[in-house]
Amino acid sequence: MPANWIQNNRHRIRRVAGRWWNNQNIARMAARVRRHAEIEEDAQPVIFFNASTRLEAMSLNAAFSLLSSWAVQLAGVPVVHFVCENGMSRCVLGTNRDDPLAEPPCWRCILQSRATYAYANRRKFTFVYDAQLSKILQPMQLAELMEFEHNGLPLGSLVLPALRWVLRRNTLADDQATCYLYRHYILSANHVAQEFSALLDETNPRAVVVFNGQFYPEATARLIAMRRGLPVFSHEVGLRPFTAYFTRGEATAYPLAVPDDFELDEKQSQRLDAYLAQRFQGNFSMAGIRFWSDMRSLSPEFLERASHFKQIVPVFTNVIFDTSQSHANVIYPDMFAWLDEVHQVMAANPETLFVLRAHPDESRPGKQSRESVADWVRKCGVADLPNVLFVDSTEPFSSYELIQRSKFVMIYNSTIGLEASIMGAAVLSAGKARFTQLSTVFLPATHEEYRRQLDTFLAAETIPVPPEFSRNARRFLYYQLYRSSLRNARRFLYYQLYRSSLPFGDYLEDDRIWRGFVRMKRFGWKDLHPSSSPTMKVIVDGILNCEDFLLRDESILD
Repeated sequence: MPANWIQNNRHRIRRVAGRWWNNQNIARMAARVRRHAEIEEDAQPVIFFNASTRLEAMSLNAAFSLLSSWAVQLAGVPVVHFVCENGMSRCVLGTNRDDPLAEPPCWRCILQSRATYAYANRRKFTFVYDAQLSKILQPMQLAELMEFEHNGLPLGSLVLPALRWVLRRNTLADDQATCYLYRHYILSANHVAQEFSALLDETNPRAVVVFNGQFYPEATARLIAMRRGLPVFSHEVGLRPFTAYFTRGEATAYPLAVPDDFELDEKQSQRLDAYLAQRFQGNFSMAGIRFWSDMRSLSPEFLERASHFKQIVPVFTNVIFDTSQSHANVIYPDMFAWLDEVHQVMAANPETLFVLRAHPDESRPGKQSRESVADWVRKCGVADLPNVLFVDSTEPFSSYELIQRSKFVMIYNSTIGLEASIMGAAVLSAGKARFTQLSTVFLPATHEEYRRQLDTFLAAETIPVPPEFSRNARRFLYYQLYRSSLRNARRFLYYQLYRSSLPFGDYLEDDRIWRGFVRMKRFGWKDLHPSSSPTMKVIVDGILNCEDFLLRDESILD
C-alpha cells in the first residue's frame, strides 16, 4: 500500500480501526453477558428500540441503551432488540436534507447493528412499500400531511418533530422537497407501527425502552405500546458528561418530581457550586460537545454603550428542536411568533437595551439551523434599532456577566433561564421548559398575562411579587420569592445533575476520533450487574418495577 495513501487517509484509517476495536469490545462483553445471565424461565421480555441514535459507531444514547439492556439481562429478564435493517424508506439520521431523493446509507447502519447485537435476541424489520397508502398521500400538500391520520394513528403529527429537526426549520416550506420527505416519513412510520405491533403480539413484553420518544420511529413505537397499557420508558443525555436520563414520561420534557422536603446539605451545595463555577466560565459540554473554548468578558465598548440606557434586558433564544416540540409551546405557537412580538416590545421601549442572544447550538457544524434567529434578525431588521444588540451564536459572549448586569431576563425555554434564576435574576419565560415544573421562573398562563407581566417588568423600578404570594408583606415576600426561586432552582438543578443524571463514566469514554461519539472501556460483566452498580440498579428497578430513575447512592459521585 503506497505510503502517501496511508498519509492522506490517516484519519479514515484511525476511524475504521477505532470502530473495529470498539465493536470487538462490545462483542466480548455481549458474549459474557449472554453466558452469565440467568434468565428466568417464561419471563416476559423487555423491548429496546433506538433506531434514531446513530448510523455507525457508538453514540451516547446508543451506548446507554445497550448497557442498560445488558443489565436487564443480568437481572434475569430477557431482552429483545427491535432493529432496523432497511426498515424505513427515509430515516431521521439517514436523510439528506439537500437531496431528499437520496436513499439513506443503510449498509453502514446495518454493519454497525450486526456488530452491536451479534449475541442479542433481535427482531429486525425491513421496509415494505405500501402502494395504497402512498396513493392516498400523493396529492396531499403540507397542511393536509400535518393533519393526516391512518388506522387510528396521528401519523402526520408523529413525524413532524423529526421532520423539523432534520430540516432544521420550525416553519416548514410547502414545497415539493418537504412534502416528499413528509410522505416518506409517514409511510415509514406506518410500517414501523405494523412491525412493532406484530412484535408486541409475538413477545407479550413487560416493558418497552426507547430513545428520546420524539423522533418518529421511537415515537410511533411508544404510542403503540402505551395504547396497549405497557410501561414505556425513554432516555436522553443528562447534563453532566457520560450521564443518562431515563423516565416513564417524555425524556425531552424532563419530568422530574423533586420532593418538597429535599434540601441540599453542605456537601451537596459544595458539589453544585463547584459545577456552577465551571459552567459560568463556559467550561462545560452537552452530549459530548464543548461549545466554548473560551468565554469573553463584556467588552469596554459594550459597557460604554449600555451606560446610555436605563436598563439591560437579555433575550435568550433556543434551537429548533427544543422549541418546536408541542409541550414547549404553551403561550405562543412557536419561538418565532414570540420573537415577532418581542420585536414590537423592543421598538416601544427605547430606554431599554435589549441584548438578543442566539443559542450556541444554532450554528454547530452539521446541525446548523436553517430557520435561525440570525436569519430572523436579518429579515425583520431588529438589529437596526438603536436599543438592540444582536449576539450571534458563534460569539463567545459571557451570558453570565450579562445576567448580573440585567434588570430581568427573557427566555423562551432555554436552560440559561434556570441558571439566571440561580444567580438571583428574575426570569420571564415564554415557553415551558424542564425547570418550569417548579417555581423557578415567571411563566404566565396565557399570552395576555405574559404581555401584561412583560410590560410591568419593563416599567417597574423593581420586579413585582407574583400574585400567589400577595398575602405576605411586599418587600418581605419579594425577598422570600427571590429566596424561594433561588432555592427551588438549586434543588431542581441538583436533582438534574446528580440524582436524575445517571453516571455511565465507568463504562464509557470519548471516542477520541468522532466528536460526540463514545467507546466502551474495559470492564467485567459483574460491573454491570445491578447488585454491583448503583447506576444499573436504578435503571433496572425503574424498568422492571416502575420505580423512579433517581440515584440515591451519591458516594459514586465522589
